[in-house]
Amino acid sequence: INHFVVYHNITTDPPITASLEIYNQREGSSLAMQISPPKLLKDIAILRSTLQQYHPLIIEGHGSSRDKRNASLVSQRIVQSLHQRWYSSNSDSETKSHRDIKRPILLISQGDPLEPTGISAITNQVARDLGIYRCLVTLDEDIDPEHSIKADRDNVQYEVKYSRLIELLSEEDEGLVPRLENAIDLELEKMNERKQQQYEESMQNNNSIKNNEKHKTQFRPIADWYKDYAMLQEVTKSAMKIASGGELTLVHTVDEISDFSVTSFYRVGLELGLVDRGDIISYEAKRNN
Repeated sequence: INHFVVYHNITTDPPITASLEIYNQREGSSLAMQISPPKLLKDIAILRSTLQQYHPLIIEGHGSSRDKRNASLVSQRIVQSLHQRWYSSNSDSETKSHRDIKRPILLISQGDPLEPTGISAITNQVARDLGIYRCLVTLDEDIDPEHSIKADRDNVQYEVKYSRLIELLSEEDEGLVPRLENAIDLELEKMNERKQQQYEESMQNNNSIKNNEKHKTQFRPIADWYKDYAMLQEVTKSAMKIASGGELTLVHTVDEISDFSVTSFYRVGLELGLVDRGDIISYEAKRNN
């Protein structure tokens, strides 16, 4: 079954419902078994022409160390909210512009290794529940030699390197990537300042530690790798939106995003105008009970 053809041509029922029915009829069999290895999009022209055929869906949230929820239950909630955003006749004025989805959906993954819980498990489950394929974005080997190796490739139809997306953004606006990098550097500085302040307050408030030098913990700044993954996250969203002609749906998997997480850097993209608030579906906003 060509899921994109079936998904795109159903007119009597919402496409998500149709895809779910197809998926359930196959008794949960993996879509990965039905396709060849991912097509690596190396050429910028091919990258653009491929991605412009789809509406990009990006899901962001915490990893398995912070998120221990059942991925299937989280996915059900996300799928329901996507259905409401894209196809519900009761959408309010804020979301009406996002209802008319003409293109097949492509879920964009950012190289997380598959875990039983957290963002990688949720992303994988959403793709299965929607009956759609994924596009995998990974860091180049000179940035992180293990990122691509460990990435989950289940249901992945396309694969693209981070450097190709940087090139795409630079073609669009040569100043865009430097602005983004500067903004992320500034946010990292603020993050370290907040972390330093919290550390000092905790030391002041804990008299037993304050008066016992050997039990004092040393302040640890934000890890260097945060910048690489914050750039990956924001470059991916920006490039996908540009390549698709301005379309994007971004879903967060938690109500409250940790101030010290890579996910929190989504605010940088918002401030720079690379992503619109109307593109985002917050987890809290999806509650129906």
